[in-house]
Amino acid sequence: MKKPYRSTIAASSALSTVLWACGSGVDHGEQLNAMVEEYYEEYLTMNPITATSIGDHRYDDQFANSLSEQFRTAALDLERRYLEAATDIDPESLGDQDHLTYDLFVYGRNLNIESYEFPSHLIPMSQFFSTPNFFATLGSGKSLHPFKTVQNYDDFLSRMDGFLEWIDQAIANMRIGMERGLVQPRVLMERSLPQLEAHVVDNAEESIFWGPINDMPDSIPEADRNRLADTYRTAITDKLVPAYARLHDFIRDEYMPRTREIAGIGAVPGGDDWYAYLVRSRTTTALSPSEIHDIGLAEVARIHEEMQGVMDEVGFEGDRDAFFDFVSTDPQFHFESKEAMLAAYEGLREDVDSKALALFERFPNAGYEIRPVEPFRERSFAGGSYQAPSPDGTRPGVFYVNTYDLSSRPIWDMESLFLHEAVPGHHFQIALARELEELPRFRRFGSFTAYTEGWGLYAESLGKELGVYQDPYQYFGGLNAELWRAIRLVVDTGLHEKGWTREQVIDYMLENSATGETTAIAEAERYMALPGQALAYKIGQLKIRELRNRAEAALGDRFDVRAFHSQVLNDGPLPMSVLEAKIDRWIVAQSD
Repeated sequence: MKKPYRSTIAASSALSTVLWACGSGVDHGEQLNAMVEEYYEEYLTMNPITATSIGDHRYDDQFANSLSEQFRTAALDLERRYLEAATDIDPESLGDQDHLTYDLFVYGRNLNIESYEFPSHLIPMSQFFSTPNFFATLGSGKSLHPFKTVQNYDDFLSRMDGFLEWIDQAIANMRIGMERGLVQPRVLMERSLPQLEAHVVDNAEESIFWGPINDMPDSIPEADRNRLADTYRTAITDKLVPAYARLHDFIRDEYMPRTREIAGIGAVPGGDDWYAYLVRSRTTTALSPSEIHDIGLAEVARIHEEMQGVMDEVGFEGDRDAFFDFVSTDPQFHFESKEAMLAAYEGLREDVDSKALALFERFPNAGYEIRPVEPFRERSFAGGSYQAPSPDGTRPGVFYVNTYDLSSRPIWDMESLFLHEAVPGHHFQIALARELEELPRFRRFGSFTAYTEGWGLYAESLGKELGVYQDPYQYFGGLNAELWRAIRLVVDTGLHEKGWTREQVIDYMLENSATGETTAIAEAERYMALPGQALAYKIGQLKIRELRNRAEAALGDRFDVRAFHSQVLNDGPLPMSVLEAKIDRWIVAQSD
């Protein structure tokens, strides 16, 4: 039976009554930690995919219809109730670590409550952020949902039903959005159609959802193997294929004629306020879109100057545009095959893992794999991405490498991408955070985009300290990757605040970087799909670098880069303002 959207624990339990009671004499730190754990328990009941992702398999048979009014009302109520409960706790009575927990909890609840002022549920999908794509990956047998036992397989069959409900809700919501002028740009939905069509197969065995049946463990008894194969064949044929076809046909026939031509979110009702919120939430700063635009222009100019140094080092004769054309088109910079590309990334693993010892004193226990992006989503996907491991490390992290169109994946881009997605970037930061068992779960498994992506870009900047970027072209690749994030500040704000067109964005990227047209188009459309998200990388990196420079200047010979990195990483994801205050306290403590 389907579970309702409410907590499965009793908020009036004896523990809650004692620890939440104002003036009860209970230690306020204990009161706070009990409260945030109860919040997270309720949160997991409403977000079963999050539970699965962190290794909590109590809700593996569920897929939340997060687009429904019932869900949204319950989720907003959850945030408001716990924000109100937090007001019963005096933060000044807390120790340092509990005070940090309090500040993060209140910050997150306020941010989430504000998000419900904006109708994201009426624009529920795009080519880049797509629940149908995610669900296909989830059901492939190579993602978050486990397929080891009979129960695992039966759980996913139940999960399918929740996904079908989401599909129908998405269609209903998009119809409401169409009436209100809340629609996606046309090109994004054009890109989504082949992604959906890939799952409309004639035979169940051709579906990505058949993967778990092909790879069924030998430990599953023969009778169950036969039953599951028959059940999955029927579910794919009678449920999933019609659902993907239904969504595909709706978008093609009804939604597409109502899509918008203007690229930026400012074109939709309330779009300016929505973008301002997204900028604040993504960057965790008070910077305005115009201020960020100017920072981007300055950073582009600075990095261009550094690139000139590489051109001089390799003896290139010609201007920057000619150099960009050279490194983008010369065959020496292209992989011969997808297999060669993946092998090159594997070759970096041992080298970089060992070199990280010089800059870090704590390493994650979880391992990671390197996999190609699946064919059904590779055309519109980023060059690389990271999927976090389970907290106990039994499911490794995954560094996804996009092998589509090798001419747009230059060899000189390899080292910086590895540093960002794997070590010491996302795998280091996210896997370590998940292993901080002394922290509340909302901190271990939470995320602030500026922190997470800022760390990834900061990790790229450590290349020479780590002993990579020895090849000047690889160093150029690092500069080009940083340049790309600076360009994002310009074009994201250009799109959504200054009214730039998709073509203006693509032209700006091609004129100012060595990126090929395939990547420029995919990235421009990514920024259209995820307003503000692309700002987080450079803003976060600039703040982390600023804090390191501040610590080095204040501490001089006493500065220990390994200790600094531990201070950045050992409390889980933080808003930039909170991280700054923490590092400032650490500098003072080191100075005593």
